[in-house]
Amino acid sequence: MSSEFWTPLKLSLEIASISVVFVFLFGILSAKYMAKRSFVGKTAIETLLTLPLVLPPTVVGFLLIIIFGINSPIGRMIENIFGSPIIFTWWAAVIAASVVAFPLMYQSAKTGFLSVDPGAEEAARVDGANEWKVFLYVTLPLSAKTLITGVILSFARALGEFGATLMFAGNLPGRTQTAPTAIYMAIESGNMESAWLWVIALAGISFFMLLSTSLLKQ
Repeated sequence: MSSEFWTPLKLSLEIASISVVFVFLFGILSAKYMAKRSFVGKTAIETLLTLPLVLPPTVVGFLLIIIFGINSPIGRMIENIFGSPIIFTWWAAVIAASVVAFPLMYQSAKTGFLSVDPGAEEAARVDGANEWKVFLYVTLPLSAKTLITGVILSFARALGEFGATLMFAGNLPGRTQTAPTAIYMAIESGNMESAWLWVIALAGISFFMLLSTSLLKQ
């Protein structure tokens, strides 16, 4: 198979892998803070955190353009620091994938943390462990299955991201053209053979990832 086939697929895997690192870190930290706290506005904040799960991807892409575009304070700051805008770059694709995948990691982490026996955590505190040690050595290990599930689902979601990526990162071959956008362009140009190859590759990867989540629950 030519590099024309492998490049978008490789780019998709790279973007999904990097985005999952960010999603994992921010997901578990957010879930840790939100899981066992009650405060005014918690429901609104949680709704905001999970909103990308139900928003149309084009809406997510539009909002990312507004937030990170050259006319926004964040966009101008990025351009001043790095010398160029972030829109239509590889990192824009990572941001788009991270935003749409984050809710899956957050929900999985929160579910895992809430399922941990409070008695186990309290026993660690009685033995002298501070809150971070309790979290690192008790809560995280006991939540391992749900966290791994969250990582797998987030990766699968990031791998298949299309709408937000197309709007925010564009469709630049070799730079921001992921497998989903390549499929779209292949169909548009009538190149059904390439479209089928990418579809089979993504479907196969997604199948094995979802299968692994089912095996984890056994």
